[in-house]
Amino acid sequence: MLVLSRKPGERILIGDQVAITIVRIGPNTVRLGIDAPRDMNIVREELCAEKSEEAELVAHRPTAPR
Repeated sequence: MLVLSRKPGERILIGDQVAITIVRIGPNTVRLGIDAPRDMNIVREELCAEKSEEAELVAHRPTAPR
C-alpha cells in the first residue's frame, strides 16, 4: 500500500485517466474529489461489503415448502 500525505487542493494521479483531489480535511474526515471516466465504476468499500452480505443471506435462505 502506498501512503501519501497531501494538503487541501493537492491531487493524486492514477494512470492517465484518474485524478483524486483533496477537497477538505476535517477533524475526523477527509473529503475527496475524483475525476474519472464515466464508464469507470467507483464505489465505497462498505457498499460492496453490504451487497456481498445480502447476496449471501439470500443464497442461504431456506425456501418455503409448497
